[in-house]
Amino acid sequence: MGGVDSTAHTRKGTPVGRRVVLGLLGLGAAGVAAGPYLQKAQDTVAGKDPTGLTGLLPGGGGFRYYSITASVPERTAETYTLSVDGLVDRPGTFRLAELQAMPQRRIVHDVQCVTGWRVPDTPFEGVPLAHLLDAAGVRPGARAVRFSCFDGAYTESLTLDQARRDDVLVALRMQDAPISHSHGGPARLYVAPMYFYKSAKWLSGITVTDAVQPGYWERNGYDVDAWVGRSNGRDDAPTA
Repeated sequence: MGGVDSTAHTRKGTPVGRRVVLGLLGLGAAGVAAGPYLQKAQDTVAGKDPTGLTGLLPGGGGFRYYSITASVPERTAETYTLSVDGLVDRPGTFRLAELQAMPQRRIVHDVQCVTGWRVPDTPFEGVPLAHLLDAAGVRPGARAVRFSCFDGAYTESLTLDQARRDDVLVALRMQDAPISHSHGGPARLYVAPMYFYKSAKWLSGITVTDAVQPGYWERNGYDVDAWVGRSNGRDDAPTA
């Protein structure tokens, strides 16, 4: 929940600013008449809303908005970079255009949040994480992958076997459009069969390690292996 959906960032005890409340009320009233046309404006307000209230507005697409930081700096196509390092032979840094030029995979899957909400049939498209790992040359002794984010706070991890699955992407597109800043763009992790907190937003670093390093929410009690319907004490139907 990063600054928007369920990439697992929640921020507790933060008062709602008057400007945010007025913005939410205005968008909610106008959205009844013109919901589809206000999605971009709603995303802008949601990006400044640590409360989750924007998820209740019309046109939210079923996603809920969360954050553990007061704000997240934006990255453009010109300023965005993704580093790949750690236990690899060929560490590197990639700009958005370089990621877009790599082989792409499109996945249409349900999105399931550990808090209970689900958005069915959500398309994601991006670079298979396995492609980036193979290009970097994973060294013997590597067992896991750690992910860092340019919000400066959120981290996640997968085992190396999990990271190599064909339904794990460095996603560049969501719902057939470039991923917006509010949804974790320009690039985010997408782990289709796991609860959405594993799909870290605002992805900035991929580090190959010798052991799993629990991420932000795992250090706060969430399961490290977050298979939908088989973890976190939940019995949700697997995402499909």
